[in-house]
Amino acid sequence: MRVTVLGIVLGLWALGAPNQAQEGEETFGCEANPTGNPIGGGEGYRPILTSGDFTVTTRDELFAALEQAQPGQIIFLPDGVEIDLTGDRNVVIPAGVTLAGTRGLDGSPGARIFTTLRESHTLMASGGDEIHLTGLRFEGAFGGTERVADHSSFLSVGHYGAEIDNCEISAFNVSGISVGSSALGVRIHHNFLHHIQRSGYGYPVATNASDLQVTANRFDYCRHAIASSGTPGAGYEAAWNLVGPNEIGHSFDMHGGRDRGDNTDIAGDWMHVHHNTFLGEARAVVIRGVPSQHALIHNNWFVRGTPAESVVSSGNTRTFRNVYGEDRRLQEEEIALP
Repeated sequence: MRVTVLGIVLGLWALGAPNQAQEGEETFGCEANPTGNPIGGGEGYRPILTSGDFTVTTRDELFAALEQAQPGQIIFLPDGVEIDLTGDRNVVIPAGVTLAGTRGLDGSPGARIFTTLRESHTLMASGGDEIHLTGLRFEGAFGGTERVADHSSFLSVGHYGAEIDNCEISAFNVSGISVGSSALGVRIHHNFLHHIQRSGYGYPVATNASDLQVTANRFDYCRHAIASSGTPGAGYEAAWNLVGPNEIGHSFDMHGGRDRGDNTDIAGDWMHVHHNTFLGEARAVVIRGVPSQHALIHNNWFVRGTPAESVVSSGNTRTFRNVYGEDRRLQEEEIALP
């Protein structure tokens, strides 16, 4: 039974397949996945865009399209395209514009946008509300854990309503997607984020926002899959995510006042962490202070952890109805921290 259960999880890790639960059935971990799309995106994901208002295959064509595109328009990168942005910084995606590829269509890995720059930089940034990135691969130059002086990040979001889905994002040593406090209504879902793991940083998702949704993603080879500064007002929901076995630090994080040095013990306003599967041996959730409203941790599967090991908080946190170990031992009593 032990091998069978773990085999199911590792199969989901490899394939990301949806596995719908019966109506009304209580589920634990990510594998019931009610989204209708595979965890981490890729093969089986829908919808996948196959054309756009602009079709680009080179760096010059991409920059020309970004200059001309209007809200509601799509910049499309066909399968097989590789665009080298080495030396470019803060490439702006205009308001309302979609940057799209075909990741998951007939085995396509999606067009690749990459940089080999080994200097501090952020590759892309939102230029207005409701940008959309879908079906593409974004690759940096820092995939390891080494504590180098240069800091690289993929995307900085500072506007309302951004959506990033069905993308593969890797090898940016500080952060993958960084969501600022003014960026409300941001959704990050069905992506595969990996090898973002610089010692001391390594955040596939970094956030100061107050209502971020992070759902149905795959994470691996990260330091903290999700990290928040924990400033007053900060909060996020993390659900239906699959966190791989190679995390080098705790998976979901909320910083507290001692990290910011602001003479408080505030660790954001709220967190809602539910229906995630954690395959690694590192702690799953660490709240480094006290949330002003609450933190709710429930219906997760901590494959390697115990209740005492899996969640750490200084207060105002409820953890309940989780399962632990390969045999899914149910947490019968609620744990209030403290």
